[in-house]
Amino acid sequence: MTIAFWCVFVAALLPYVAFGFVRGADPKNPRLSVKNFEAQSARAHAAHLNAFEAFPPFAAAVVISHLTLGPNTVTNLLAIVFVVARVAHIGFYLADRQPPRSAAFTTGLLIVIVLFIHAAWG
Repeated sequence: MTIAFWCVFVAALLPYVAFGFVRGADPKNPRLSVKNFEAQSARAHAAHLNAFEAFPPFAAAVVISHLTLGPNTVTNLLAIVFVVARVAHIGFYLADRQPPRSAAFTTGLLIVIVLFIHAAWG
C-alpha cells in the first residue's frame, strides 16, 4: 500500500478525531444534542462535518491518480500535505482561529485540485 493510500486511511479517521472533542452529547441520541452544543463543542462538531465533506474528493483524487499514473512520489507528497492541512484545519477550528482555519481549508482544497490535474496531465 502506498503512502497516499495510508493518507486516505488517516483522512477517513479525522472526522472521528474532531468529534472526540465534543462534550455534552447524549450518548443514546447524539444527533438530538447538536442544537445544544456551544463554544468548543459546536466548533468540534462543525470540524467533524467539514472533515466528512473534505474526504470524498480527496480519496477520489488519490485513487484516480493511482489509476492513471500508478504509485508516484508526487501523489504521495500531495497526500501527506493534505493530511497535514486537514489536521491543522481541525486544530484551528477547535482553537477558534480565523483566518488560519480558512488557509488550512484552502490548502486542502487546492491539494485535491492539484491531484486531479496531476492525474490528468502527469
